Amino acid sequence: MLCLAAAVDVPGCFGAEPYVELVRLAERGGLDFVTLDDSFVRPGPDALAVLSRAAPVTRRIGLVPTLTTTHTEPFRVQAAVATLDWVSRGRAGWRIDVSAGEDEARLFGRRRAASAEALWDEAGEVAAVAARLWDSWEDDAEIRDVPAGRFLDRETLCRVDFTGGAFSVRGPSTVPRPPQGHPVRVVDATEAQARTVAARYADVALIRVATPAQAAAVREELCARAAESGRDPETLRTLVSLLVDLGDGEYAAEPGHGGGGPRPTARGPLYRGGPVGLAELVAGWHADGVTDGFHLVPVEPRRDLERLVNGTVAVLQHRGLFRTFYPGSTLREHLGLARPADPYAMTGGTS
Repeated sequence: MLCLAAAVDVPGCFGAEPYVELVRLAERGGLDFVTLDDSFVRPGPDALAVLSRAAPVTRRIGLVPTLTTTHTEPFRVQAAVATLDWVSRGRAGWRIDVSAGEDEARLFGRRRAASAEALWDEAGEVAAVAARLWDSWEDDAEIRDVPAGRFLDRETLCRVDFTGGAFSVRGPSTVPRPPQGHPVRVVDATEAQARTVAARYADVALIRVATPAQAAAVREELCARAAESGRDPETLRTLVSLLVDLGDGEYAAEPGHGGGGPRPTARGPLYRGGPVGLAELVAGWHADGVTDGFHLVPVEPRRDLERLVNGTVAVLQHRGLFRTFYPGSTLREHLGLARPADPYAMTGGTS
């Protein structure tokens, strides 16, 4: 199964509608999900709010905003992601990131940022407690007994007391268990410091690599770490993240691009060529088994996403390599991931 996702970032745009238009375009192409980046110093609207706006005007595509785990309250972050899962009817994801910059630290009165290792250790704890809070309502906790004036069965709420290295959290959550059980967690695992969190907690790991050999090596490392942490490596999807510049016409990929792999740049590996050449790259790498799919970041948002959907995706569909419709309704179903069972329900409500 080939997975395809796209970024819908629009630099310098402050209104929601251009982002929503891109999400709807991506959905017309049958993409698994879109991502929208965010940070405390990035100009532009809040990624979670924008994709919440996109939820009621889309039906199938996954919605994955970035929410950092640094300088934020873990309880509020998990509740926000769970709410997005409800308003999208099971299509929410969460791109977990950290705030490593000094500028962001100063916004919160901190003279210097913590080390990358410490920030990702904290991110791992946030990912762990989020899952426990999502599970703190059993699936049948809402009874909505209007005559009796009872919205929920209190016996099906589970206490969560978590103390980590940087914070403590007490539950249950204020939001019922999400439709997906756990919204899909996404981590950019390009940097070594993030790989432990990706291997233990991510459903999707993004890797920015320029060759199939690099992709295979990182994927093998992530799967090995997942197994060491007690996970089934088959529950982790690894997607290669590429910048794509599809230009204004069909032309052969420039030297260093296309079948020979994208070109390394300061922003990450870049494919520059036509939509058909990109389809050849996607098909080749996937056939070699080095990746489960691709996360594509348009250089020119509207132009490149249109050419991706109308060109690259159409070629892959014509060759039978990518679906022509969504077989399910949730993001987990798109990615072939099972809905997690509620462990508290199975253990009698203990945390």
